[in-house]
Amino acid sequence: MNDLGSFFYSGWEHIVDLRAYDHLLFIMTLCAAFKITQWKQILIIITAFTIGHSGTLILSALDLIPANSKLVETLIPFTIMITAAANVIYYGKEGKFSDTKLKYGIALVFGLIHGLAFASGFKFMLFGDSIILPLFLFNIGIEVGQLFIVFLFMILLWLYTVILRGKHYKWNLFVSGAGFGIAATLFLNGLQL
Repeated sequence: MNDLGSFFYSGWEHIVDLRAYDHLLFIMTLCAAFKITQWKQILIIITAFTIGHSGTLILSALDLIPANSKLVETLIPFTIMITAAANVIYYGKEGKFSDTKLKYGIALVFGLIHGLAFASGFKFMLFGDSIILPLFLFNIGIEVGQLFIVFLFMILLWLYTVILRGKHYKWNLFVSGAGFGIAATLFLNGLQL
């Protein structure tokens, strides 16, 4: 990596790469319980995830946390399962997620765990003595990538709820259930490695 723009691109690619489907699945599961009209909460949640992700990258770049890929491969699916379960448990009678502060906390804390998946790779990309500008650009790339994924997800939600007149609680159950099922498979596969 010989220029700073590559950090932005790496952050973007880290999120939108289909091989990083665990991150895509987490983002979709994180947003499933929210309606399109709750776009401000969605932006806050996605940003909280990025802040958590950034915290791990900083700690890793400063050699304050070790990388354990086996543990990370087990924890990431577990975070998706917990998020999916919270979507169903805290989906209120008014047809939306009833505890947004809990959701912000989930995004922030689980962002720390998801950051571990790329921490060693980011540390390898660093050059020079400063991590501030590379980390900033990498995280801007992550945030833009996440917003792109959320935008596509919201288009699907709009098609389902407005065009097909589907009920949001069914959307939440389907996306959360699918997220839980895929994550459970990944979790069990991780335990067998």
